[in-house]
Amino acid sequence: MPQTADDLDAVAVRTWCSLALDALGREREAIDAINVYPVADGDTGTNLYLTAESAAAAVEAVFAAHETGTSVPSTADAVRAMAHGALIGARGNSGTILAQLLRGMAGVLAEDPGDRAGAERLRLALSRAAASAREAVAHPVEGTVLTVATAAAEAAGRTEAGAGAGAVARAAYEGARIALEATPGQLAVLGRAGVVDAGGRGLVAVLGALVEAVSGRAPERVYEDRDAPVPVAAALGDCPVPEDPQDGPAFEVIYLLEAGDEAVERLRARLDALGDSLVVVGGDGLWNVHVHVDDAGAAVEAGVEAGRPYRIRITHFAADRLHARPEPAQRAVVVVVPGDGLGGLCAEAGATTVLARPGEPPASGELVDAIRRAHAREVVLLPNDADLRHTAAAAAEQARAEGIRVALIPTRAAVQGIAALAVHEADRSFDEDVVAMTAAAGATRYAELAVAERQSWTMAGICQTGDILGLIDGDVAVIGQDVPTMARSVLDRMLAAGGELVTLVLGEDIPDALAATLEEHVREGYLAVDTVVYRGGHQCAPLLIGVE
Repeated sequence: MPQTADDLDAVAVRTWCSLALDALGREREAIDAINVYPVADGDTGTNLYLTAESAAAAVEAVFAAHETGTSVPSTADAVRAMAHGALIGARGNSGTILAQLLRGMAGVLAEDPGDRAGAERLRLALSRAAASAREAVAHPVEGTVLTVATAAAEAAGRTEAGAGAGAVARAAYEGARIALEATPGQLAVLGRAGVVDAGGRGLVAVLGALVEAVSGRAPERVYEDRDAPVPVAAALGDCPVPEDPQDGPAFEVIYLLEAGDEAVERLRARLDALGDSLVVVGGDGLWNVHVHVDDAGAAVEAGVEAGRPYRIRITHFAADRLHARPEPAQRAVVVVVPGDGLGGLCAEAGATTVLARPGEPPASGELVDAIRRAHAREVVLLPNDADLRHTAAAAAEQARAEGIRVALIPTRAAVQGIAALAVHEADRSFDEDVVAMTAAAGATRYAELAVAERQSWTMAGICQTGDILGLIDGDVAVIGQDVPTMARSVLDRMLAAGGELVTLVLGEDIPDALAATLEEHVREGYLAVDTVVYRGGHQCAPLLIGVE
């Protein structure tokens, strides 16, 4: 729930990160579609999403560290975590610049002696952000996200002295939006393609999230999810785009670097001579380096001479690959699982698994790595969590850009993933397999038992700390005191609508005797309904239930 205190504290920073991630998730495909500068590789929206995802995860980790106490993190802790997360997770040219914008803001907001940043501090933060981003880019170009950031800072600076932080944020948003619309007239490649700058559009989305976080009211959305400012597909299909991946440098090189300031200055000069699109962001000994070059090895060697490079990512802009790899399999399934027991079960069925730890959902990068590990031409991705929809979509899009055919089945629970995997047949056509797996998942209702961590309102009434909650299709349906009684109650509610198969997944601390009791309950009360039982293992919820 966005806060409405009209200032920026740790909770507002957390809200901002969450809202920005949602906004970039909604607009990711549209932003990718208008990405023609500096390279028309169609990944700006995805890179911005991945960068914001890393920032949000870092902030959540800070809040998780305070869960055992009654206090929340300080504003300084939250903004520093946001900036650090963006820095270490920055992807692509646009993501690297966004990381520096957030770092510039954090440098000001963390200096506030109080624990709430007001209007004046926000004006200074936006100004510092725009300036530091320009400094990080070797050759700033107008009509890009840098122009949009500068316009946002200038508009914020023109707000009246008595304005609140919400008014400052809204002014920045409006200034950015107006500047974005002008970008096709400032950068020739945008004008020829008939699109606004992709990175700038992403920044407008991030600033819109800031408005909602500090004021509680979202600004009117300029673009719908699937709409670009002009018919982009037609524009790109009919207009030549000079910045084709084949025309410029062959490689994008990104790495984190541990090095001192003087060494980084020498590195900037060397990389500037090697290629273009050079962006070096960071400070205090940790940097994120991004450059487009023809000699990827030389770019990495320059980093080695400057300090210690790691998390090195080299992307070849051409569609073909330079090095031969073993022949990939035709098809694979990638499954997110909530426990090691289910991980073993899915692995036995031939799936590649990603473990979702409590409070630590997998990031898009983890899903992309799993898709690559599967090493197949076609991949079916089962996220098994409604909250992973944007994350999984971003991972699928990135994998598609690498030439992998990916079908994302929006499974909302592990039992739906089990049902989908049970009907998977690699021998039939990809489309037929996806349809069958989707149908099996869709025909599976899901439920789980969980332990309430605090007193709160639910759809079933007020729960107390330690209560057992019975959730059906994601909503709390019943509240009770013990697992066996709640399990029977949830089963009865689900089977009242019919069913042929019950799937029970037991958590680590649930005895086998409960499974036998529930099997007997189903057998005696519901004719012709079968029951299967699996062990979820460590980290799994006390009980997962599926009814097909």
